[in-house]
Amino acid sequence: MHYHFKLHKPHGYISQFIYEQKRKKKRLGELYDFPEGTMAIGRLDEDSEGLLLLTTDGKMSEKVRSKTVEKEYYAQVDGIITHDAVAVLKQGVEIGVNGEKYTTLPCNAKLIDNLPIVFGKGKRIRDERHGPTSWVSITVTEGKFRQVRKMTAAVGFPTLRLVRYRIGSVILDVAVEQVEQIYLEAVFG
Repeated sequence: MHYHFKLHKPHGYISQFIYEQKRKKKRLGELYDFPEGTMAIGRLDEDSEGLLLLTTDGKMSEKVRSKTVEKEYYAQVDGIITHDAVAVLKQGVEIGVNGEKYTTLPCNAKLIDNLPIVFGKGKRIRDERHGPTSWVSITVTEGKFRQVRKMTAAVGFPTLRLVRYRIGSVILDVAVEQVEQIYLEAVFG
């Protein structure tokens, strides 16, 4: 029998259970007593937060990470992002991946006025005297290293805070650091 979980990963944690480098980092296993063999489905970097799915089933992990499953991110960006910048994001932008130029696939992108309550305040980014910020939703089906951050920077609006809100039809609806057991078979077959 396999187990599946959704977690609201807080800022400052890595998406791993084992980390044997010199610098001590906060790991997922510190948040919940997961069963042996649990793995994160995809990753959120240490500076990102939001929805993280976990499973003990490698085949399920592969299904969810496939390019057929949408991943929606909310990015708080430096400045007031323009409709023109959002239009460029939708078409795909050139970013660097492993030292090579790469053009992202077309995606869905839109301005966000109201955030879900479950986001909370998050890590303090900066105060208003450093200029305004705004939010944009970006939905992708690929997952290159720090892709969403690179995409917003490519259109002139660097990401200050990044929250993954949705994977397929599974949305972020649990509080920060909360874990909930779920049944992914019903969602991803």
